[in-house]
Amino acid sequence: MDTRYGWVIVATGALITCVAFGAMFALPVYLQPMADDTGWTRAGISGAMTVGFIVMGVAGFGWGTLSDRIGARPVVLVASILLGCGLFLASRATDLLQFQLAYGGLIGAAGGAYFAPLISTTLAWFDKNRSLAVSLVSIGAGVAPMVVTPLASVLIEAYGWRSAMLMIAIGAWAILIPASFLIRRAPEALNVPAPADATEQTARPASVFAALRTPQFAVLALVFFLCCGAHSGPIFHTVSYAMICGASALAAASIYSVEGVAGLFGRLIFGLLADRIGVKRVIIGGLVLQAAGIYTYIYVTQLTEFYMLAAVLGMAYGGVMPLYAVLARDYFEPQVMGMVLGGITMTSSIGMAFGPVGGGWIFDTFGDYHWLYVSSAAIGIAAAAMALAFPRPQGEVGKLQPA
Repeated sequence: MDTRYGWVIVATGALITCVAFGAMFALPVYLQPMADDTGWTRAGISGAMTVGFIVMGVAGFGWGTLSDRIGARPVVLVASILLGCGLFLASRATDLLQFQLAYGGLIGAAGGAYFAPLISTTLAWFDKNRSLAVSLVSIGAGVAPMVVTPLASVLIEAYGWRSAMLMIAIGAWAILIPASFLIRRAPEALNVPAPADATEQTARPASVFAALRTPQFAVLALVFFLCCGAHSGPIFHTVSYAMICGASALAAASIYSVEGVAGLFGRLIFGLLADRIGVKRVIIGGLVLQAAGIYTYIYVTQLTEFYMLAAVLGMAYGGVMPLYAVLARDYFEPQVMGMVLGGITMTSSIGMAFGPVGGGWIFDTFGDYHWLYVSSAAIGIAAAAMALAFPRPQGEVGKLQPA
């Protein structure tokens, strides 16, 4: 089976995730300019991101299930149009509710259409080099803070936050819509499971939705939820905290670039380690490292210290995130991967939703971010503890798939 076009899928997926997630997750650099210009509270503005994560999670499950039936191309194309529309309407919002609905609703719905369809499509194209391929697609999300976030910061300083968001919308349309047409389904032969014997049939669920009731899915989803719940608040409020400590807006935004670079190395290093010592061990180690890094924020005040911590955290959460999809592929067959990845994305998005608004509420209530880092580190430790319950991945014969 010639799968050379699979590498085109990998490159296209990396580009799409870079632009899409970069545009969506650039909101932290808009936070202070928007608060200064409109008088909206940090918690209120951050609430748009919370709405976005919730909508992204629910929509991600639907998009993932739909992509199993019609393919990733139409799903990604429609989502790219929605993403630009959401940014355009958010840039024109005149009150907080309008902004939250546009940014959280439309952009959140669009954001849910990228991870599950693109990763499940990539997994279907590869029998060999599967972990490498998934890591390379996810690198797009790691590159995003290095490209889109600093660009948004420069545009905000030059033209104001409304014009900057409008320009990002136009740029996203110009890149994402043409790139969507490069996505293709893998050859059918690659997706057809081998004939099953009677024992194998007995072990399989009666329907595709039965996969969501397995202990493998439950543990995978819960760990993903706690992992994202731990790092979402610290990541979202890093720029604001650095500016409070005296960093300029552009210097604070550059912290994301350091995290992005570290995340690139983390994806490759953690992927190689997972192939050698096992995915479960690497995920647990990465979650412990993430929790320790989050707690260290309490003692960080200088820009160089922010950079050093960003390198550690970027490598930790950047390296761990792709491994959930690789582990899911060890449990489930390609025919249900879109639904499975959509399901765990939904739970992770709910976890991500608590961080931005929770951090904003903590700051508005206590006047600093101390308790944000304490509580986030505790959630990170809980994620590592829960990861110990990962079931042993089953062999090819025992994988869960539709009967």
